[in-house]
Amino acid sequence: MSSDLLGIPETRLPPDPAGQRLAAGVDPAQVAAGHPESSLAWAVLAEDALADGGRDVEAYAYARTGYHRGLDALRRAGWRGQGPVPWSHEPNRGWLRALAALARAARAIGESDEEARCTEFLRASSTQAARELGL
Repeated sequence: MSSDLLGIPETRLPPDPAGQRLAAGVDPAQVAAGHPESSLAWAVLAEDALADGGRDVEAYAYARTGYHRGLDALRRAGWRGQGPVPWSHEPNRGWLRALAALARAARAIGESDEEARCTEFLRASSTQAARELGL
């Protein structure tokens, strides 16, 4: 476990069981219903809704769910509200993707303060994730 310049250790989430089901092509809604704790499942639903266009409010709800489920998991993993959540650790990607989707969905519905907050939170958590996710 490494830390940032402030000495705050990285947070690494445990493996997400939904990841294998999604990789196997199972419908993300079915995966989210079976694994509602999975940030990754909610992030995929949000990303799909954003990509479809016209489903921005739905995307916002999915992304917010994934974001909050991820905060719960981060806290269980020892996160104290700040510090790195590295993109390089695969299980962290569901929460990071949900956070990015929340920023995009907030932009789509005109909630600029939330978009800015989420974008900054993503960058503070993982600069690599922000780059990879285009934020």
